[in-house]
Amino acid sequence: MSRSARRLLAAVGVFGLQWLIVGRLRIYGAYPDAVLLFLGWYALREGRRRGTLAGAGLGLALDVAYGTWGIHMFVKALIGFLVGRFAVEEHTPLIIRPQQALLGSLVVALLHNGLFVALVALQTQATTGFLLYGLWLGSAGYTAAVGGIVALFAW
Repeated sequence: MSRSARRLLAAVGVFGLQWLIVGRLRIYGAYPDAVLLFLGWYALREGRRRGTLAGAGLGLALDVAYGTWGIHMFVKALIGFLVGRFAVEEHTPLIIRPQQALLGSLVVALLHNGLFVALVALQTQATTGFLLYGLWLGSAGYTAAVGGIVALFAW
């Protein structure tokens, strides 16, 4: 099986995991974003172009699943583009230490969730504190914690 086919299969698996399990692991309404963690790893490995395309594809799948038409796709494609800017060279092994994963996940999740919350608030005209504390800060912290834990076991 080719590398592209394996990565596509992994992306579908992560999407299914997010939709069926991880998205339901809520703590005070905050939930981790496994798709964002996968997208960050993929964009670091493959670069801007593939990171943007993967973000758009995964975001479109999330838009269909959650009914947020276009918001996930736009934000995840933007994150894939931005993280892909820091991609490693093809022959350089990608080694992510747990501290780097925790801090990197936090920065990326804060940016992603901030944009997502702003667009959802504009779309729904909602002005609740839950958007700020639950979805933006809470989910970003939860995603960063999951990213750090995954890096502990993957390293």
